[in-house]
Amino acid sequence: MPLKSENLLTLQELEDYEILHIVDVALAMKRNPQAYSKSLEGKTLAMIFQKPSTRTRVSFEIAMHQLGGYALYLRWDDLQLGRGEAIKDTARVLARYVDAVMARVLKQTDLDEYAKWSPIPVINGLSDKWHPCQILGDLLTIREVKGFLKGLKLAYVGDGNNVCNTLLIGCSKVGVNISVACPKGYEPLPKAVEWAYLNAEKSGAKIKILSDPEEAVKDADIVYTDVFVSMGFEAEREKRLKDFLPKYQVDARLMSMARKDAVFMHCLPAKRGEEVTDDVLDSPQSIVLEQAENRLHSQKALLYIMLGRG
Repeated sequence: MPLKSENLLTLQELEDYEILHIVDVALAMKRNPQAYSKSLEGKTLAMIFQKPSTRTRVSFEIAMHQLGGYALYLRWDDLQLGRGEAIKDTARVLARYVDAVMARVLKQTDLDEYAKWSPIPVINGLSDKWHPCQILGDLLTIREVKGFLKGLKLAYVGDGNNVCNTLLIGCSKVGVNISVACPKGYEPLPKAVEWAYLNAEKSGAKIKILSDPEEAVKDADIVYTDVFVSMGFEAEREKRLKDFLPKYQVDARLMSMARKDAVFMHCLPAKRGEEVTDDVLDSPQSIVLEQAENRLHSQKALLYIMLGRG
């Protein structure tokens, strides 16, 4: 089943059934990887990195290898982009060589410009506004651990960043209730909230944007956080830590307010002792390693479907 949208830039462009299809295919691939081992034979993915990465680079590179294709790692400053070549020129040239592009960039506007000129699929590997591949892996993980998605409650505590923005989209699309707790001035993008409420009209998901983490976490099935100081905000570190700590730290006391069988999620890398304590991150409730692994499986499914095989 091909996707309606050729590109994946925000996650909003995917329909609810398309997200669920990606999750279903990912589960099938995880259970029987050999059945798909030659499905992208002869296909090449260009991976453009403007920001450093562990999980995004490794998962996409291994995904293409396991599907029989090839992944080409390209640093932004190794390309002519780093010397001022117009984005549209790079986009049109690379399309003559490869079958799809994944880009991890500083600015969403650059990615949008790239996609505008690219005649081949473009995947957002992370931008300042959105992180769709992370949330596809997260939804896969929740489905795998809990057995279902619709009707669960996810509490996000911390900075209303790219992960939070995209969680609002992903959860609201598939019927997961989401409560977001952020300090004043760190709320998610208005566009993310607008889309979440729009999606919720169809899915029935409940959306709450709060400032009280205890209210957000109450009776949650999943508690999720991310770093308080993302890449690019290092100059604000001292102020941010003052604004977030200790109120928005996920510790054992805050986790105890969620359901007894609640799980803890974090997209990683984590700043231990800041947004989360060791006793939560390393606890039996933590599924962060499963979450990291599932980036591989969800991206295999995404590539398989986007390149016309699924």
